[in-house]
Amino acid sequence: MKITLDTKSLLLGFLGAGLMFTAISFKNGQDQTGGRYHTEVNANNMVVIVDSETGNYIIAPPVEQTGKTTWIKGEFNKTFSTAVDNKREPK
Repeated sequence: MKITLDTKSLLLGFLGAGLMFTAISFKNGQDQTGGRYHTEVNANNMVVIVDSETGNYIIAPPVEQTGKTTWIKGEFNKTFSTAVDNKREPK
């Protein structure tokens, strides 16, 4: 059996392979992790919401017996530079 490759078949094969590689490596233009606000909930139902642009955050500790959520506000750079834990803002 004699196999011959002509230019048309070779070009069509390379074009098909290139199209397959392009289709397989195509990624969605929108990054899945790239939002401004990031939310994390741990096993104790504590919620942390961080603004990745400004460094501000709010923390909701687990709900106490009263059923009320007390939010604690903070700024990451200020907390990090002073090395002082968050304190609830006076009302």
